[in-house]
Amino acid sequence: MSKKGFTLIELMVVLIILSTLAMIVMPRIFGRVEQAKQTAAMVQIKNFEMALRLFYLDNGFYPDTEQGLEALVELPTFGRIPEKWREGGYLEKGKVPLDPWRNPYLYISPGIHNKEYDIVCYGRDGEEGGEEADKDIESWSIGE
Repeated sequence: MSKKGFTLIELMVVLIILSTLAMIVMPRIFGRVEQAKQTAAMVQIKNFEMALRLFYLDNGFYPDTEQGLEALVELPTFGRIPEKWREGGYLEKGKVPLDPWRNPYLYISPGIHNKEYDIVCYGRDGEEGGEEADKDIESWSIGE
C-alpha cells in the first residue's frame, strides 16, 4: 500500500521558496501602494480645484477658510453666503473625502501661494513636511 503526498522536506522547500519570493516582491508592492496613494491625493486635489472653479462660476467668490471644503457639499450658513449655490453641491457623493491616509485635507482661502486658495495633504504621517511617503502634496506644486 503506497501513500501519495508530500514529505516534510518537500513542504519546507516550498515554504522557503515562497518566503524568499515574498521578501523580494512585497517591498516593491508596498512601495507602489504609497506611490498610488500620493497619486490619488493629487487627483483628489485636482477634483477639489474643479469643484471650487464651479463654485466660483456660480457665486463669484471662493469659500473662505472657515467655510472650508464643506461649502462644496453643504450650503454655508455663516460668512459670505453664496446666492447661487448649486442644489446637490459640487462634489459627488455629497461629502468631502478624506485623503488616502484617512486625514482631512487642509484648505486655506485666500491662499498664501499666489492663488485664491491652497489645498494641502500632509501625506502618510499627517504632519507638515516630510519626505517620500510623508511628503506634503500641495495644490500649488501640482502641475497643471
